[in-house]
Amino acid sequence: MTREFIVDVAGVPESPSPISNAVVVGNTCWISGQLSVGPGGYIPGTAREEAEIAFGHVFRIAEAAGFSPSDIVYVDLAFADLDDLPQVNALYATLFAPGHRPARTVYQAARLPFGGKVKVQAIAARE
Repeated sequence: MTREFIVDVAGVPESPSPISNAVVVGNTCWISGQLSVGPGGYIPGTAREEAEIAFGHVFRIAEAAGFSPSDIVYVDLAFADLDDLPQVNALYATLFAPGHRPARTVYQAARLPFGGKVKVQAIAARE
């Protein structure tokens, strides 16, 4: 089975780490953790604002890999403060089509890169 390493994605800043934005193996795409970053680095905001930017990156990466948001089957959300979950849940409810409910893990991390509030990673799969 071939592997495709998705590195450069328009609209997603290059990672300072030696990683791929995503790796596609067969019909599955593993999308690396995304933060609220832009061309100038970290973009601070509320947890909802940071999650909106991070999810935008996740969706752009999925599309660059040939997947759509409707192909996302799993989301991993790491929070600097789990008390921010309600505001991110309000955003989350608007991101996917009605009835599309990816499996999800939510947890609080001791610290996120750049002092971020939310990190989003995902898995997309298709038949």
